Amino acid sequence: MALVGKKAPLFKAKAVINGGEIVADFSLEQYIGKKHVIFFFYPKDFTFVCPTELHAFQEKIAEFESRNVAVVACSTDTEQSHWGWLQMPKAQGGIQGVKYPIVADTTKTISMNFDVLFGEYEVDENNALIATGPMIAFRGLYLIDKKGVVRHQLINDLPLGRNVDEAIRMVDALQFNEENGEVCPANWVKGETAMKATHDGVASYLSKK
Repeated sequence: MALVGKKAPLFKAKAVINGGEIVADFSLEQYIGKKHVIFFFYPKDFTFVCPTELHAFQEKIAEFESRNVAVVACSTDTEQSHWGWLQMPKAQGGIQGVKYPIVADTTKTISMNFDVLFGEYEVDENNALIATGPMIAFRGLYLIDKKGVVRHQLINDLPLGRNVDEAIRMVDALQFNEENGEVCPANWVKGETAMKATHDGVASYLSKK
């Protein structure tokens, strides 16, 4: 399901913030009107590819903050699991040092509403609810603007880690478009030539900004 151009699904859930503080009613609504948001899902705590991604986002957190962008992670693990993983040193496979919020989607409804849940619920012949998959999140990433609208989404299969620099590039492209009304061609990076669509449908190159 493509969420681009639509309001990001709303939720309230428990989360761990600042590397160890559990809060009860975390929501992305707190950023509306104030910040752009990179909201990303990962499959599970205490795994292999996942900590590389969470550390990679933390290593670039100053880049996001300089652009007034909040970074928020989410998986279907509990807040206690998140907290325990955050206390474990990086050398031991933990994510100690990660400070941005990590949401606990224990009901799996957040992953379901963002359409990244790997698996579905079905009812068997005994009228019992069963799961048809592992019921964890794919590696989904959403760039949400200050109005709460999804402007970019990317979904990777479980073995495929993401490129954090590409997430920053997409933030730059969105903010450039919002500020200048110009469009960004393939492989565009901040500081390069942009384009402006004319009334006859032809895009013209503009000087570097």
